[in-house]
Order: sequence, then structure tokens, then C-alpha cells
Amino acid sequence: MFSSIAGRYDLANHLLSGGMDFLWRERVARLVAGKRPRRILDLATGSGDLALELKKSCPEALVVGADFCLPMLGQAAGKHVPHLVQADGLALPFSDGAFDAVTVAFGLRNMASWERALREMGRVLRPGGLLVVLDFSLPEAGPLRTAYRFYLHHVLPRVAGWMTGRPEAYEYLGASIEKFPRGSSMAALMLACGLEARRPEPLCLGIVSLYAAEKPGPTAAPTAS
Repeated sequence: MFSSIAGRYDLANHLLSGGMDFLWRERVARLVAGKRPRRILDLATGSGDLALELKKSCPEALVVGADFCLPMLGQAAGKHVPHLVQADGLALPFSDGAFDAVTVAFGLRNMASWERALREMGRVLRPGGLLVVLDFSLPEAGPLRTAYRFYLHHVLPRVAGWMTGRPEAYEYLGASIEKFPRGSSMAALMLACGLEARRPEPLCLGIVSLYAAEKPGPTAAPTAS
């Protein structure tokens, strides 16, 4: 599905989010930069926009972008993202504790097992390292939630389908957001996977949420290798 929309993925995202996706990625990058990481893994990097934002905020860090979808990595390569790896999020080809920070933006929701993916991210994260998950959620109950659900299930698939030629990809989007754990449910899932979750941070009135967690252990950064 992602292979078929790779060429128009960025355009659809920017227009359908009203450009807010730029601000969401900046928020993630600022949060990661606060930990002063030396090695960062951007999982489900897609077209590489978050990897580029991370490199901008952490210029001294090695930023690795990994994705299962080769055509999406082709889009990232076209933006000159320097370190790209084709990888399965449920079986990452990296050693234990290889990264100081791991990010995944709008990608965990699409993985076959959220728990297995979180455990893999935790495995490649060093003790004391930071995991940041950015993904769609739903506003709290009320008129906004009702209006957003109508947009999500009826407006967005038609507009995005016209832009990309694949309306079914965006019909899937709405269904996946409805099923994806959010708020305290995501924090509980992170905890069950051995990660110390922080308080979830809703963005844009809850349309998107940011989830941060740390891997238990010493906070001192590893020596360069």
C-alpha cells in the first residue's frame, strides 16, 4: 500500500494536515535534542522528513532511518537522508543498546504487533535512552471528536484518494486510528514492554499524540564507537 503512494505521500500529508505535520516533527526533534543523543534511530522513517528534522536539531548525532518499504526509502534517498536501512520493525538488524534515542512517527500503528515493535525498540535502545512515538489519536468526546471522525472517515479518503489514486489506503487510515491505543492505554502498553512512560502529550486538541518513554537503567551516554 505504501509503495503505491510513495511518490505523492509527502504532498498528501502536508495538505491534509494543513502543514501541521512540520510542527509535530519539530516537537519530536526538540524533545530528542534535549537528551543530547549520539546515535538516533528513526524507525518507519518513510520519506525521511523526521530523520532530516532530527539531524537539524542534533547535528552531531548519527541519524539512521529505517523502513520496511523500499519505495518510501527511495523518496528519503532523494532528499539526501544519508543513512538508510531497509528493516522490519519487528526484527531490527541492530545490536542491543545501539541507540541513545529511537523515534517512530505515524509508523507504529501500521506494524503487525505493537507490543513486539515496542519491545524491539526497547532492545536497541541503551539503558537511560529515550523512545518517542508520534501518532494519530482521537480528540476527547464532544463535538470536535464527532466532526473529526466525519472528516477522517468521509472527507479525507476522498480527497487523499483523488490526490494519490489510492482511496483505499486512506480508508485504512481511519480504521487504524480507531483501533490504535491512545492516551493512558499507550502509556500502559509501553510500561508492559519494559519502558518507563511519561505522561502522554496531546497535540492539536488530541488529533495527534506524542508518547515518550525511557528505558530503565543508567542515564550516562555510552562512549563513542
